[in-house]
Amino acid sequence: MSPFPAALLLSGSLLGSFPLLAADTSVQVLQDKLDHPWSVAFLPDNQTLLITERSGQLRSWQPEQGLSQPIAGVPKVWAQRQGGLLDVVLAPDFAQSRRVWLSYTEAGSDGAVGAVVGYGHLSADNRQLSDFKVAIRQEPKLSSGANIGTRLAFDRDGFLWIAFGDSFHSSTAQDLNQLQGKILRLNADGSVPQDNPFVGQKNARPEIWTSGMRNPQGLTLNPWTHQMWESEHGPRGGDEVNIPEKGKNYGWPLATWGIDYSGEKVPESKGGKVEGTEQPVFYWKNSPAISGMAFYNSARFPQWKNSLFIGALKEKSLIRLSINGEKVVEEQRLLTDRAERIRDVRQGPDGYLYVLTDEANGKLLKVGLKEGADAPRVD
Repeated sequence: MSPFPAALLLSGSLLGSFPLLAADTSVQVLQDKLDHPWSVAFLPDNQTLLITERSGQLRSWQPEQGLSQPIAGVPKVWAQRQGGLLDVVLAPDFAQSRRVWLSYTEAGSDGAVGAVVGYGHLSADNRQLSDFKVAIRQEPKLSSGANIGTRLAFDRDGFLWIAFGDSFHSSTAQDLNQLQGKILRLNADGSVPQDNPFVGQKNARPEIWTSGMRNPQGLTLNPWTHQMWESEHGPRGGDEVNIPEKGKNYGWPLATWGIDYSGEKVPESKGGKVEGTEQPVFYWKNSPAISGMAFYNSARFPQWKNSLFIGALKEKSLIRLSINGEKVVEEQRLLTDRAERIRDVRQGPDGYLYVLTDEANGKLLKVGLKEGADAPRVD
């Protein structure tokens, strides 16, 4: 009998799935009363955090001063269902440019909703975002507020990656003339890199890097391989983690390990594996409803070495995946005793994890391991 409870066969690998005991985990509530916080980013001073609230506020937080008033100059957002003010990332040259990138949703004259990505310049006192410029927006707008995605991340070469959901119109993920259901790659100023895979191709948007994504919720750079990793919601089951490679098709809706919300087969699906599409690095047959994710690359907690942390909304936990190269070799659940929807997770400069809970009374948590705690491993 396996010493690890709830062992499961997933993507061809036997993984142990087990909780880290609450007694081993340290959790400090740094801030509460946040309105459905969605994303967090650290400023270079290693003290100040920027936090987005889905209802439209961008705020700063500091250990001594606490939570700021809403930062002025943030564009007005459409905030219903899954829409609102979403991701926030700093430009690689933020220390000089003060450039802050945001993703959010806006509604058109017909009421349909689309995602928007742009940037502004944060004042030295962190109170004002000025000269906001839209870099890209989804046109036509197709969403009613579902499957919006819009995670952002910079790679080590300074390119901006954008993960857009399919707006609950699954066919768009296979249509290279639409931005929905895609991962995009832009220059740091929002222009299109000339080595993107579809530049110059008829009936294809030049911003596209990969296609066949459903509803991306996480996007982060692997600090060891320098590859971008992406996580996304499947339909009913089939949440997955991918390494989006240039010009490749990640399958949705042709290939999926999930089923339709009706309980029937996804109408367009041809199975889990479909020729011409890529397999995920990892997937869940039963969806935890994964969210933001971050690699752990700090010496503070060596037990977490080579880990990828992912929030879970439905399962209300923080998932730790142990990574060996491009393979997931272990799965573990943290914070299961708190019963809170986890929206985002980032590694702080101090080696702790900073976690946002997606609640009306949302929280900023500082998560670590207590001295002497040791996460069990599968060898």
